[in-house]
Amino acid sequence: MIKITKVFALVSILAALVSCANMPSDSVVRLTHGVDDSAGGLSAYIVEIENATFYLEKSGGGLSSMLDNDGVDWLGFHSEAGSGWKGEYRGFPNAIHKQDGSYFHAMNAGTDPSRSVVTLNTDDHVQIIFTSDNGQWEGRWDFYPDRCDFTMSKVSPGYQYWVQYEGVPGGSMDNDDFWYNSATSRQQLINEPFKGDLPDPEWYAFGDAKSSRMLFMLHHENDEHPDDYVSRPYMTVLGFGRRDKNKYLTQPNTFSIGFIETTDYAEIAVSMKDIVD
Repeated sequence: MIKITKVFALVSILAALVSCANMPSDSVVRLTHGVDDSAGGLSAYIVEIENATFYLEKSGGGLSSMLDNDGVDWLGFHSEAGSGWKGEYRGFPNAIHKQDGSYFHAMNAGTDPSRSVVTLNTDDHVQIIFTSDNGQWEGRWDFYPDRCDFTMSKVSPGYQYWVQYEGVPGGSMDNDDFWYNSATSRQQLINEPFKGDLPDPEWYAFGDAKSSRMLFMLHHENDEHPDDYVSRPYMTVLGFGRRDKNKYLTQPNTFSIGFIETTDYAEIAVSMKDIVD
């Protein structure tokens, strides 16, 4: 009788373990390590949140892919040298270019390396910090259930940077793509440029007529620097603190990037204000 009781107890324990293994994780922010095949096989931190999967390339310190819940990549980076607008220029934040180095871009032929450390890994917050190989720049990545924040937490003295979205709305650039920003509620065609300093809170949202969601970028600190946008044949070129090839940002700043499951301007504007508030 004692032996039978022990057998039943063991079976119960095994059944409980199997049940727990099959239960969904409570985590809404999940960090794993892997390879971004679409980017050319680069090693990446892979961070999943509620409505996106981010591939943060480990050697360059920039996003190489950003997938929505349908598996569509809105960045489209590829490391192939010479691919230009078709691949190697794309990504986020692409912040430091020939300004005391070239950092925080998914690794391509022109990117300088950085080292990284995971400083926080919980169910609702993953934090990864990158430091440039010259020790003069630091970028902090914070992943939350609804978005990713990039903070330029250390700026090399005497130098400037910008923060850019260079990508492909809805997976490719075409005539059905469009954008909004905090300066205008009118839907703008993707090849429509913008020059100027955005009103507070400073944000852009990019969409595709075939998609019910948009990709947003939000600057948390208001300033008087240009936030210009131009299109290229194969990608967007949005730069907070950018005009032509000039960089204007000199202080630590935070920028959010993520997907919002609407294309309604008013709803997007309220969501952007909620984030900065």
